[in-house]
Amino acid sequence: MTFLIRNISYTADGRQIVRPAEIASGGITVGRAAENDIHLPDLAVAPRHARIEIRDGRRIAVMATGGLPFDLDGRSAERADIDTAKGAELRFGGHRLTVGQEGGKVTIAVERVEALSDASEEKDEAKAFSLRGKLPGKRLSAWGFAVLVLIAFLAVPIWTYASYKDVKQRPNRFHADQSWSSGPLSLAHTSLEGDCQACHTKSFVAVRDSACIACHKDVHDHAEPARLLAAKGHQGLGGQLLTNVAHAFNRPEGRCVDCHSEHEGAGPMQPTADKFCTNCHDGLAGRLTDAKIEDATDFGTAHPEFRPAIMIVPGAQPRFGRISLARNPTEESGLKFPHALHLSRGGGVARMAQTMKRQQGFGDALACNDCHTPTADGTRFEPVNMEKDCAMCHSLAFEEIGGTVRTLRHGEPEQVIADLRAYYRSTGPARPVSLGGMARRRPGQYAQGRMYHAYFGAAAARPSGADQAIRAVFSKGGACYDCHVVSPPAVAGSDAWRVLPVHQTMRYMQKGWFDHDAHRTERCESCHAAGKSMRSNDVMLPGIATCRTCHGGPEAKADIPSGCALCHSYHADERAPWVTRRRVTASRTAMNSAPPDVQGREK
Repeated sequence: MTFLIRNISYTADGRQIVRPAEIASGGITVGRAAENDIHLPDLAVAPRHARIEIRDGRRIAVMATGGLPFDLDGRSAERADIDTAKGAELRFGGHRLTVGQEGGKVTIAVERVEALSDASEEKDEAKAFSLRGKLPGKRLSAWGFAVLVLIAFLAVPIWTYASYKDVKQRPNRFHADQSWSSGPLSLAHTSLEGDCQACHTKSFVAVRDSACIACHKDVHDHAEPARLLAAKGHQGLGGQLLTNVAHAFNRPEGRCVDCHSEHEGAGPMQPTADKFCTNCHDGLAGRLTDAKIEDATDFGTAHPEFRPAIMIVPGAQPRFGRISLARNPTEESGLKFPHALHLSRGGGVARMAQTMKRQQGFGDALACNDCHTPTADGTRFEPVNMEKDCAMCHSLAFEEIGGTVRTLRHGEPEQVIADLRAYYRSTGPARPVSLGGMARRRPGQYAQGRMYHAYFGAAAARPSGADQAIRAVFSKGGACYDCHVVSPPAVAGSDAWRVLPVHQTMRYMQKGWFDHDAHRTERCESCHAAGKSMRSNDVMLPGIATCRTCHGGPEAKADIPSGCALCHSYHADERAPWVTRRRVTASRTAMNSAPPDVQGREK
């Protein structure tokens, strides 16, 4: 059967409101708990006071389940059978439940008939179990707490700050103005924990750049402050609002702390997010029309091709220009050195390497590390040195005296000419044995075509042989010409031979950073196409597409997510960017702590 529950309540003017609800079930529950079918919010009623079940078409059974009785027609009971056709009245606390039958349904009218105890209604129930009556009112409490906050976090910290204003190092204990701090200082500034005035030089004035420069004297600006402000992108309504608020509180733009945020944790200072860079470098050409920098927002998707510093005018005073690798630039270094010839696994160079395998440690062919030696930090490579890296194959020897080999002076053309002339002046042709001793000479032996004439004629002409030797050295097939760019003298017979000075670029990426040591697990051929270079003026730098095979933007799913600060420094100098230095330090620390067998494999 079905229960028809009618909840009856009254308005302020006495009008009755009936809310019916049907429950198709063989039994229902009555109690104070909200999950009961008949909810009676009265502390005189148990949470699950009773259960009402249908026995047949007319009769129902009421059973107390919470340990408390109920009233049936004025009498206390814990169990009762009721004929719904006759009807009955149940009482639970201050509520009356009138039982009847209507249209084959069991009807129960629920009505509050008595004033309840202070703790019986929901609103009274909360009051009964609270300390509201024992505390001051809300308004008084609010004002009291406001005054307490002002005293604890404004007045007392101000007094503390004023008390230690001229103290260089505070005592090591809690100070009230520490409540203004958002967190501990980074490791770089941990020594200033007790010297707040080192940065906060004036009360209620934001940190100024002068406080930073007091210690960081060698740090220079990224650009002129006026250009930096002009380069910033559109801030939007929210950003402009924040800027206006900052100006209102005397917080100017472009300060050091815009990038170098402090009081954010005791670990290393966190690197600046890429948006700090892209705020200017996205659409920069539209804001600074004289800018020569292309837009860049993400290394993996929106970064221009590399523009290394290429020597465009060779000589003693070379000139350099930044040229995009997309233009396939060339560079006249002053050397004639085709890499493909020297790295070939066949031919004369490879055969010579094989003959010197035991003496020089070569393999079956020359390799990159046979000539290129990393710097001490592994970042770049030492300049190739003729005496150390080339002379074993390209000899400059011209005479041997008593087991000592004399060589021409490398890198000094004037001295080469002088040495050759001195050599031909100081030495003569080999003296025939028949001309030795004190034996008497027969007349006629000095005639033309005879031995005396031939020898002494050659000896007289010996100094002029220097001219031929000098021309041979500086001409095609000579010791200098085969490797260097040689200019002959403008006047025939002159000694004004000129050799173009050799320039070996140590750092092409002047505006970025590349560390070979960080890529030591890669092969040289992975990035540099030296084995295919047939011209000595090829610039064998990898383009950005090669780097993107491993590196992507900071949010990209690349092997190495790479932000701006990995390769670029805001305060650029000759050192690696700060983020890279930190990575290298962490990598070397991990390597030093690794087992010996792991270290050997890495090397």
